[in-house]
Amino acid sequence: MRKAGNESDRQKTKRRLKTKPVLAVLGILLAGNLLWFTLWATKDGRSSAAEGGEQVANVGKTSISREAWMSAMEKQYGRETLRELVNQAVMEAAAEKYGIKVTDGEVDLELALLRADGEGTGEASGDPDDPALREQVKSRLILEKVLTKDVLVDDKDIKRYYDENEALYDVKTSYRVSAIFLPDEAEAEKTLKELKNGSSFGVLAKERSTDAASASLGGDIGYVNESSENIDPAIVKTVGKMKEGENAGPVKLADGTAAVLHSSGVYEGRSFKFKEVKDQIRRELALEQLTQSVTPEAFWDEFDAKWFYGNE
Repeated sequence: MRKAGNESDRQKTKRRLKTKPVLAVLGILLAGNLLWFTLWATKDGRSSAAEGGEQVANVGKTSISREAWMSAMEKQYGRETLRELVNQAVMEAAAEKYGIKVTDGEVDLELALLRADGEGTGEASGDPDDPALREQVKSRLILEKVLTKDVLVDDKDIKRYYDENEALYDVKTSYRVSAIFLPDEAEAEKTLKELKNGSSFGVLAKERSTDAASASLGGDIGYVNESSENIDPAIVKTVGKMKEGENAGPVKLADGTAAVLHSSGVYEGRSFKFKEVKDQIRRELALEQLTQSVTPEAFWDEFDAKWFYGNE
């Protein structure tokens, strides 16, 4: 299981505190994209007659219609999904008005820093090459740039921050890892056998893992690299030898339990030079000067944004 530990430096803690709210937003955005893609695909792919009468599930003699399914998804996800879509459009309008641009390199840097911290589980993880995820990161960067465009930060403070936190920008190779935590190695061997016979890793994690948090996510424990501090050292050592798509185990953990691991992605490390991160540091120091947090909703009136749910 994950190993408890103290943060080794204050700056690393600040970085983590900043990224966690971002990941929560990304999780909502990704869930929303899935919902609206489903709605769009099902609407455009069928005739009007099929839309009204198609059954998507049956329980004995009881049927569940596509209309009921779509309605339930809209009630559960619709409001927040639409909110984020409006926010993205508002940020694009803000970027055009204020002459703000976000480069691919800036998006790459943000994603690399998230992976370096081991952040991102479940839907918030995403594929860093996924255009939807990249657009969501871009939208957040536009907001930060709008908020900090008039904030002054001394170049000496930027360079000092880099010199004091250079290790943050030496991003190690990261592994996207899922784990099934089990009572002992015998149970791990049994689980490995089932995986070899074609069982789903995610399903087995939900059924058997003793770690409820990761089990609910199909075993996902986020990104792991050689600098990971709250991950059992045996897991860190094992994933460093794994290839993408590979299972490994049994891995004996420090508390006497065991784990079976799956690596779903390998992301090569990279060291970012000062000139590559100067603007990111300036923005972060500028954000620290703001007296309150601001969300895209604050710009709705400025860009005449209206939505289905009316005024709040």
